[in-house]
Amino acid sequence: MYSYSDFDESFVRARVAQFTQQVERRLDGSLTEEEFRPLRLMNGLYLQLHAYMLRVAIPYGTISPHQMRQLAMIADTYDKGYGHFTTRQNIQFNWPILPDVPAILSALADVEMHAIQTSGNCVRNVTADHFAGAAADEIEDPRPYAELLRQWSTDHPEFQFLPRKFKIAITGAPNDRAVTRAHDIGLRMVKNAAGESGFEVMVGGGLGRTPMIAHTVRNFLPVADLLPYVEAVLSVYNTLGRRDNKYKARIKITVHETGKEEISRMIEERFAELRPLFGGHDQELLEDIRAAFAPPAFRNAPLGAYDAFYKADPTFRSWADTNLSQHRNDQYAIVTISVKAHGQTPGDASSDQMRMMADLAERYGHNDLRISHEQNVILPHVHKSDLPAVHAALAQVGLATANVGLISDIIACPGMDYCALATARSIPIATQIADRFEALDLEHDIGPMKIKISGCINACGHHHVGHIGILGLDRAGVENYQITLGGDGTETAAIGDKTGPGFAYDEIVPAVERIMRAYLTVREAPQETFLQTVRRLGLDPFKAALYGTEGAQDAA
Repeated sequence: MYSYSDFDESFVRARVAQFTQQVERRLDGSLTEEEFRPLRLMNGLYLQLHAYMLRVAIPYGTISPHQMRQLAMIADTYDKGYGHFTTRQNIQFNWPILPDVPAILSALADVEMHAIQTSGNCVRNVTADHFAGAAADEIEDPRPYAELLRQWSTDHPEFQFLPRKFKIAITGAPNDRAVTRAHDIGLRMVKNAAGESGFEVMVGGGLGRTPMIAHTVRNFLPVADLLPYVEAVLSVYNTLGRRDNKYKARIKITVHETGKEEISRMIEERFAELRPLFGGHDQELLEDIRAAFAPPAFRNAPLGAYDAFYKADPTFRSWADTNLSQHRNDQYAIVTISVKAHGQTPGDASSDQMRMMADLAERYGHNDLRISHEQNVILPHVHKSDLPAVHAALAQVGLATANVGLISDIIACPGMDYCALATARSIPIATQIADRFEALDLEHDIGPMKIKISGCINACGHHHVGHIGILGLDRAGVENYQITLGGDGTETAAIGDKTGPGFAYDEIVPAVERIMRAYLTVREAPQETFLQTVRRLGLDPFKAALYGTEGAQDAA
């Protein structure tokens, strides 16, 4: 992974020192909360319902064992012994007190981490495929490009005060595991007819109150043109983006109001102006960055013990069938550690769990960990002969749940339990759904399923692209949950369709159960997934299950 240069180190330390002084001025009353607010947000510090929340960047989801242990230390020393992994591949600490924040930022700087640009109207943490550098279907590891974008966008003088926040996602594989089409800029690596690597560039995606799928503005962008082209997109947006209405300030609205053809023309025109200004230094920097992402030294070892254990132990076999993915090296596997034990808060990891994951990465995983946008943790490089030991160690700390990609592997935002913007609870809904389907013993029969839950219209839980999306709203002071079906965050991205009227807090879990029982009845075969069934039949059978035949007609 990338290591800080002397410049990086001095830059982060200077920001810590600067914010330390700002905190002191807030504590002694020299700064009001109104004056302090933009300063703290520039350093990832939010004021939530009950306490401050600090959002820490994990660039493109890559983290070392040493850094993970430091997060565990911070959780124990300055929080309540846990952290929350987010859909932006960050970690949030929900209970720091303001006087401790400078010490937390200093501790982060000790391990080359920070909270810069995890808030504000700037380019946020660049996210990437959590299987990057390991996936069997990958064209090229996208992380060097993500790091190049991170360095370019950090404290960029032109783009620190954009009309609204700006999110970039990148994948190096045809199978999109980074939800690129739901980002302000999505970058998907492709090959041209000559076999050269480049990017499909998508612009104007986003969720929130106005969900949109991004438009492709370039089918093939040469690798050498990446930075000037992204700068051209941001430059056009910075000029056109609305500042009169924050609800219409995202680039998706700019693209919608301007039109794809005209925005594409403007981007290309600005790119033509910018391209000559990039004299090749960016490519020299990229080559230096690439060296930091060289593949690990994979080992060659017999697989007989793994094969025998897989056959003999049904618990291990169930975990292997759900939580392992194909690695580019046939002797290895990608391990997804589910941070979604039934009944537990999705994405919450205790300090002990963090330390165990760090230990396993060090001993069995080539010192590499990833955070996924699905709020799980990845060991991207584990030799198959080590998998039984990894599974046994995970089981000791409650991390061996065999549910990745199943109905209890739920994405959920913090909701009204923490967030000052939330209009409904999301965490209790997630835990109740997981518990209900564990009790019914239907998870594996249902098969691949992505439920995503948001506690407000800002859609931090990505509900619009869930196979089942659940949005919690406030209806006259009462929580009401709206259901969408058929959403998809992959390369076949789609926004889910609303089923009809919402459901009360105590009605939403039974509603999900009715949807699932209807699916099990109408699917053509066990191999037909829920998403395939929805695309084949539409919403009618599920509306009937939710509202009855007459109610389904009313909901149409």
